[in-house]
Formats: sequence, structure tokens, C-alpha cells
Amino acid sequence: MTTAFVLSGGANLGAMQVGMLAALAERGIAPDLLFGTSAGALNAAYLANRGTSPAVVESLGDVWRSLSAWQLFRPHAGQLFGALVGRQSALFSNRGMRTLIDEHLDFTLIERARTPLTVVATDLLTGEQVDLASGSAADAILASSAISGIFPAVELGGRLLVDGGVADNTPVSLAVESAADTIYVLPCGYPCALLKPPRTVADTILHTMSLLIQKRLVRDIREYADTADLRVLPPPCPLTIGALDFSRADELISRAYISANEFLDVDEGRRAKPADHIDMHTHA
Repeated sequence: MTTAFVLSGGANLGAMQVGMLAALAERGIAPDLLFGTSAGALNAAYLANRGTSPAVVESLGDVWRSLSAWQLFRPHAGQLFGALVGRQSALFSNRGMRTLIDEHLDFTLIERARTPLTVVATDLLTGEQVDLASGSAADAILASSAISGIFPAVELGGRLLVDGGVADNTPVSLAVESAADTIYVLPCGYPCALLKPPRTVADTILHTMSLLIQKRLVRDIREYADTADLRVLPPPCPLTIGALDFSRADELISRAYISANEFLDVDEGRRAKPADHIDMHTHA
């Protein structure tokens, strides 16, 4: 029996995957295959060589608790001015993201990870999905996390690559094609209970993307529900956390852990219609 974990992108909301992983780890559920995009690629890569024991998952939680928007989205006058006048393609440098990856990645080549890992990026010129299962792990994760307009594209293999969320934020199709017997999907959801629209450029880009990719995820889950054993863990709801707020990682982890446990307690996460509980919605 082969088990796959699919970890979606979600910027700061990627912290909630730690709570989901903790619930799975306590049940002895471990992946034979890992698929990840953007923040999900970061999380998947952290686990790929270390495993998914409760201790490893807790240490991943410590990484998320230590993060701040300043680390990853540090403003630089020259970069911002260059973006405004058309000399730069992104608002922020990816130096902070590169530092984060280098500090916590414990293998060099993707194919050397103990658990097979596939990282999803997008070809900036063609929009084609690029599935990275070999080569530089750090470059692949940096490319998968290169949110368009926020971070610069990453040149890899003769291509300019950006955030995998543009092509497939939650690569369920890859897990289905791998013929995994059971597929656990760890989505990050979206801020479904915001009282006010985002104000900054970065917040607006990230929030808009979260809406688009959530719609794609619901569609994909419905498409594959009859051909694979999909167990889609529910993100905490309602969510009011803005896209650049990294200060509430501990809250996201705790809430996701509770919701994942409640979900898995019922028939081990099996659902006749696995997309219904993550469908688009709002809160009054």
C-alpha cells in the first residue's frame, strides 16, 4: 500500500500544515511519496529526508513560529523603485527565502531525499507546469515559491520558473498518476472571513491568488474523487488572517491540529464527496 501526501501552497497559511502533519503522525500515517507547491514544497522538503515523526513535525513548527514577514518580504528602496519604473520584475528580493531554504534543507539533490519528492513550479513564458523530481533541491523550492510579482523568477534548466501555484497549487493529479493507494491532501484554505479587503499590493496579489487556487483545488478534488482514495484534511475555518501575517503561526498550527483530528476520527478521513467541506464560502 502506497501513501502520498500532497501539500498545497499558501504563503503564511502553510503553518497550518504542521498541525495536520502532527495529527497524521500520531496515527502512524507516513508518506511514501511527497508532492508540494510553494509553502507546501518547503514543508515537504523539510520532511523528505527527516521523516514525519512527531518530533520532526514539532521542529518544523518551530521554524514556522520563528518566521516574520520582514524576513521574507524585506522592503528595499532600490528593488521597490526598480519594480515601479519597470527595471525589476518583482517587488522583493528572494534573498530572505533563499536564506530560509539553505538553513533548513538537509539534502542537495531532490533525487537523494529518502522519501521521493516532487516540487511543482510554473514556466513563466508558457504557463506550463514543471514537475521537479531531480536536480538542485534548493533551486527547485525557490522557484516553486517565487510568487509572481512578489519574488523574481528563478532560472533553472534553461527556463524561467515562478510559483507552482500558477499551474497547480495542490498537485493532486501527480499523486493520482503515481498510482498511490491513499492520498492525503493538506490544503491551506483561504481567508474566508475577512472583514475588509487587503490594502497593500503584496496582500492583494496573495489574496487574489488564494481565491483562484482554492477554486482550482475544489474542481480537481471533484474530478479525481471517483478514481482515487482522496482524504482532504480541512483547514481551520473561519480564517481572518491576512497573507503577510506570520505572527499567528502557533494559532494556525493548533487550530489545524484540532480540525484534522476531528476529521480523521470519522472513518479515518474518508468522505463520499471529499470536496464539499473545502468548497468556496464566506462568513457573515
